[in-house]
Amino acid sequence: MAKFSLGTRLFFSHLLVMIVGLGSFIAIAKLSSPQMFVIRLEQLERRGFFTIRSARTYLVEGFKTAWDSSAIWSVVAGATTAGGLSYWVSKRVTKPVKQMKEITQKFAAGDLKERMPGSEIPELNQLAQSFNRMASSLEDVEKRRRELISDLTHELRTPLTVVRGYLEELADGAIAPSSELYLRLVRETRRLERLTSDLQELSKAEAGYLSINPKKINLYPILKSLLEKFADQLLEEGPVLRLDCPADLPPVLADLDRTEQILVNLLGNALRYTEKGSIVLRAWRDKDWVWIAVTDTGIGIAPEDLPYIFERFWRADKSRASYSGGTGIGLAIARRLVELQGGQIEVESEFGKGSTFRFSLPIA
Repeated sequence: MAKFSLGTRLFFSHLLVMIVGLGSFIAIAKLSSPQMFVIRLEQLERRGFFTIRSARTYLVEGFKTAWDSSAIWSVVAGATTAGGLSYWVSKRVTKPVKQMKEITQKFAAGDLKERMPGSEIPELNQLAQSFNRMASSLEDVEKRRRELISDLTHELRTPLTVVRGYLEELADGAIAPSSELYLRLVRETRRLERLTSDLQELSKAEAGYLSINPKKINLYPILKSLLEKFADQLLEEGPVLRLDCPADLPPVLADLDRTEQILVNLLGNALRYTEKGSIVLRAWRDKDWVWIAVTDTGIGIAPEDLPYIFERFWRADKSRASYSGGTGIGLAIARRLVELQGGQIEVESEFGKGSTFRFSLPIA
């Protein structure tokens, strides 16, 4: 069955109503007028009028009477038929709108499971598809909100529990104060500080309030400086850091501080999850973009975890939280910072063999 547009359907429905109304009027008038006229003539014969003038007068009056009666019945029948047809058409057109109203009321009550059924009218079908996409997005946002609260509660509970435990033992005299104990308390408070700072940064980034000042910058000295800085943190048995970047790499239009923040996050993650092997910081030009990649030979990411790797608080291995020191927000911030600078970020990984995080920046 051909799917006509809503405008076409409304046009043809009004045209059909008009045709039905006029057709009913003509048909009833054509059928009833002669019969009523004959009845009028029979009345003339019974009254015995034989003059031409009298006959003409009564013929005209009879015709008027027959026509008036036929017109009244034609209007009644045509209006009834046209009204019924208009009601049927309007019900079909307004049914999806009423369904959408009922579903939005359920949404307001907290039920986000309902979806709009498809329609044979293209415009209404497109509206239903857009509505369903919006509903899925709202459901995902609500799910993410609940997960965020749960994850945030978990992240805050651990350092707070540690700090409270030490403070209670100090107050009870169960343990003696020492510099090592105070350093542990400092580490936990710094963890809380880092978490709140990352949350604030992510909130600003997602709301679009994070300041981005793109300028023409040369990446090569920045990459070299960062690699030297991270190399100082490596132990002798740790991974080898290497830079693979041409000296004539074209300048990019980017925010220097935010770009460094992205790189620090990616390199820090690579160091955190790579015990041996190598970490390569690579940059190259691809058409109007410069791509920067961090490739490691660490623990890698399972295929089922890759779609969620840039989600806030996501950790492929939940047990890593206890010693990694990460908040699970860094990659979410990195993705948003890349997007705010007009680029995109990608990840490739093979579980047990390593990962590659890469992002692009526009050439100045």
